[in-house]
Amino acid sequence: MSRTAPVAPPREAAPPQDEEARLRELGYQPVLARRMGGFGNFAISFSVISVLSGCMTLYGFGMGAGGPAVMIWGWIGVGAFVLCVALALAEVTSAYPTSGALYYMADRLGGRRWGWYTGWLNLLGLLGAIAGIDYGAALFTGAFLKLQWNITPTPGTTFVIFLVILLLHAVLNLFGVRLVSVLNSISVWWHLAGVAVIVGALGLVPDRHQSPGFVFTEFVNETGWANPFYVAAIGLLLAQYTFSGYDASAHLSEETSNASVSAAKGIVRAVWASWLAGFLLLAGLTFAIQDYAGTAGSETGVPPAQIFLDALGADGALALLLVVIVAQLFCGNAEVAAASRMVFAFSRDNALPGSALWRKVSSRTQTPVPAVWLSVVVAAVLALPSLYSATAYGAVTAINVIGITPAYAIPIYLRLRAGDRFVPGPWSLGRWSRPIGWIAVVWVAVVTVLFCLPQRSPVTVDSMNYAVIALAVVLVLASVWWYVARRSYGTPSAYGSAREQAEIAEGIV
Repeated sequence: MSRTAPVAPPREAAPPQDEEARLRELGYQPVLARRMGGFGNFAISFSVISVLSGCMTLYGFGMGAGGPAVMIWGWIGVGAFVLCVALALAEVTSAYPTSGALYYMADRLGGRRWGWYTGWLNLLGLLGAIAGIDYGAALFTGAFLKLQWNITPTPGTTFVIFLVILLLHAVLNLFGVRLVSVLNSISVWWHLAGVAVIVGALGLVPDRHQSPGFVFTEFVNETGWANPFYVAAIGLLLAQYTFSGYDASAHLSEETSNASVSAAKGIVRAVWASWLAGFLLLAGLTFAIQDYAGTAGSETGVPPAQIFLDALGADGALALLLVVIVAQLFCGNAEVAAASRMVFAFSRDNALPGSALWRKVSSRTQTPVPAVWLSVVVAAVLALPSLYSATAYGAVTAINVIGITPAYAIPIYLRLRAGDRFVPGPWSLGRWSRPIGWIAVVWVAVVTVLFCLPQRSPVTVDSMNYAVIALAVVLVLASVWWYVARRSYGTPSAYGSAREQAEIAEGIV
């Protein structure tokens, strides 16, 4: 393994470079509108991570898979490891600021087949994230309807709400990246203010709170598994699922000013800001639990809604649920933007069936319209099992984790393997690149195995973790399609940029 050449330490300021020229150097003709600033780029990853989505929707899962101790300490530990992944990924993003992001990095550092499988994993994770986020928003909307009008949520009504939310996000994304950027900027302040309001209300209003000993040491196991270490390990899903999607900054880099620096900073800042906000939120919720068993089995379908109801009454609960639902809507909208750019970029390199359609860009909004629609339709299909299985939502979130998390590690591993051949961009880790990179790779390998494991015992048709099946199906399909599309697939360096640029120009409608 060759040693990495010394490079400059991370810079907080770097002179802006001509990003359009840099994109052409990487082989692509600019066709997307570069209308997003540095804050907007950070905002999209922060919005996708969304502690008011991930932490809230999987809080009930965490209550039974280790309870307060695993939720709190798992959040702290997972956050530290994810920050290492984010730092290492940001360094590679600075060198390759394209919409293809992870698969393009893997292709350039490891070759076409590395890029191919990284792209398919990344795509699975992004589409699973849309399904998980928007279905979570539908669950919370159902809880709101239960409290406001006593409408009991069913799998059918929840799925209809989910489809309406998907349609809303598709329409919003069709207006162009400027609206997406504005919404994400609002989302940042909404999330920060929302966490402050929720934690403040739960801390000040209730007469009774749980003790610190309960919050930081209480272990609860309702999984059916006897081994506490196994239970604690699968309980990390709450934190790891929440800490995903920060590659959105990389996917929007072709629409970001000074992307070689701004996208890298956006990734790192989104993770550490979410780490702090999520800890405060989880601690605030757990201290405010009035009846643990009643909260876990809430008739609303979402335990945080029961915490709000018990601690603040019906009016307070409705107000805080609205705060959470709006935050989840921001989150899902940002994820549709990120996933559609991945679909666009992967199709630009002829990796998907029907690539000529999915890479088309609107001449009016400079938005990949067909890619937006494909993203929401596939997300709807991924969530279909929720109509038949109560455990399907956990499987959808695990699909997100085991799809997207390995895709983070592959370009990091290839960057480490490349050694001196890797040319850093304006933002780099310097001498910390190798140790942080190896920590990131090992952590991803561990969590990928963890979230392929069964979450409930006994393992039945209803309780099985279908995420591993989804992963296997995608890998098989990717392998089969490789032999069909391998002659046409490739980044510009692999098959010459002239023909590709002509095809892209024909795709602008």
